[in-house]
Amino acid sequence: MPGELILLVDDEPNIVELARLYLEREGFRVAAVGDGRAALERAAKDEPALMVLDLMLPVLDGYEVCKQVRARSELPIIMLTAHDEDIDKIIGLELGADDYVTKPFNPRELVARVKAILRRSAGARASQAEAAPLRLADLTLDPSRREVRVGEREVSLRAKEFDLLLALAEHAGRVLTREQLLNLVWGYDFYGQTRTVDVHIAHLRKALAGGQARIETLTGVGYKLVAG
Repeated sequence: MPGELILLVDDEPNIVELARLYLEREGFRVAAVGDGRAALERAAKDEPALMVLDLMLPVLDGYEVCKQVRARSELPIIMLTAHDEDIDKIIGLELGADDYVTKPFNPRELVARVKAILRRSAGARASQAEAAPLRLADLTLDPSRREVRVGEREVSLRAKEFDLLLALAEHAGRVLTREQLLNLVWGYDFYGQTRTVDVHIAHLRKALAGGQARIETLTGVGYKLVAG
């Protein structure tokens, strides 16, 4: 983990320098840019281990940057928001952010979250690399390749959609609450963000349409993956 490159994207120099100071103290390398377009270019060029992304940016805002990064990469993203409002966090999570920090933030908390996400990502990659494909009726999930098929049809999923479907498949037939799914997929317990689970479930249902496996809702409880 020490020595990995963290990309800071923020147009406020004081915030960049504070975050840089604390991250470099922990042995991380840090690159910084001040607008959304530069963030996309730097992420593609340098392939950082994680991006810390402010929402309010010139040229392209953080939402658009997150959306474009997620279309081509599973780069971990921590969003910075100046508003302690649920809607900002929900939108960020729906677009594929891994976590968020509200400004003004404690730089030690930011470093702790960076470390936690990198540990979690490394652990997930290691476990999935060794995992055998899962099959439920005509649905096949291959964790090592991160591929999904419904019959002969390959299904394209974003990173969090795949992780959510994998969590349901690993517990096929069992009901998982929204809070349990948040913990399993997003890696933390935030009860105010359960709507993002519902949005991802809606996307998964469309992706699985026409197959034998389906996601059922137990009203007031949660979701389960079943066949038939």
